[in-house]
Amino acid sequence: MATSTLRNVRFAGMATCVPKRTVSNLTDCRPQLRSERERLVRNIGIETRRMAPEWQCFSDLAFEATEKLLERLTWKREEIDALIVMTQSPDYLIPSTAIILQDRLGLANTTIAFDVNLGCSAYPFGIHLVGSMIAGGGVKKALLLVGDRSATLNDPIFSDAGTATALEFSEGAAPMYFDLNSDGSGYKAIMLPIGGHREPLGIQHLVPFREDENDHWHRATDLVLDGPAVLSFSTRRVPPAVEKLLDYAGASKDEVDYFVFHQANRMINETIRKKLGLPVEKVPSTLRDFGNSSGASLPVTMTARINKELERGHNRVVLSGFGIGLSWGTALVDIENATFPDLIEA
Repeated sequence: MATSTLRNVRFAGMATCVPKRTVSNLTDCRPQLRSERERLVRNIGIETRRMAPEWQCFSDLAFEATEKLLERLTWKREEIDALIVMTQSPDYLIPSTAIILQDRLGLANTTIAFDVNLGCSAYPFGIHLVGSMIAGGGVKKALLLVGDRSATLNDPIFSDAGTATALEFSEGAAPMYFDLNSDGSGYKAIMLPIGGHREPLGIQHLVPFREDENDHWHRATDLVLDGPAVLSFSTRRVPPAVEKLLDYAGASKDEVDYFVFHQANRMINETIRKKLGLPVEKVPSTLRDFGNSSGASLPVTMTARINKELERGHNRVVLSGFGIGLSWGTALVDIENATFPDLIEA
């Protein structure tokens, strides 16, 4: 069933950590690509991104976010029953990054810890997964860690970030509503074709090749992104999914304080906003400063743009993630008196 409701789950807080290094799509590129980059920035709306140094993993950013969040929440570590990590940038192929972080964070051996491989749509799917564990009665306090390390100098879209979200059992908490969907027929639209069991990594895949006369160089191990297919999918699937969720929840757009969308690119996000008839002030964006941070883009936007508003009083927020898979998920969440530390740089 695509739509569902979770009860007695409270959104307790969230923290976001990004690398200190900022790279510019306009200046951090070869001179011969400058005019092309200027046109690209006008179209996709991404001027700067955050890029981790070689030694820094997604888990390092998520660790810093979790430490700050736990400090602000004053949760005891032995009270945490579950630690779920949603990333496509694990420390190792095996073991699970979540289990490594369970030890690194000093959580009890009784903590449930595992990874989920999901990118752009990870946040609403993750809230539903962890919230279901809490609503089921066996978990009282849980952490959801979402993010990726995917930024490179050559690719002008992606940015690095790690986030931590705290959810807890709270009898009588406002219901959370979800609409979650998958369509694997479009899996080739966003993929890393090399490195899995279908096509194992070979030395030939590491040799760079010139793609076109504009001096673009790539390797077979680079991400494959079909821009037109992603644009068509996103603008076709997301607006009706948001409408469907609001109808299911019995809520109007006027009753929602903020609509936070995955930060794909300006063209996609503006098309979605206009199709839904949403005012700009209700749709915060971090594309210009942080680019597309994969599954972390919703938490990054909430932290960098509206964390003070979310800490005060009561807010109804629509969270919509879409992309990899292909998959798209939307959640309607009430956030009241939650903890939102300022953006962390590490």
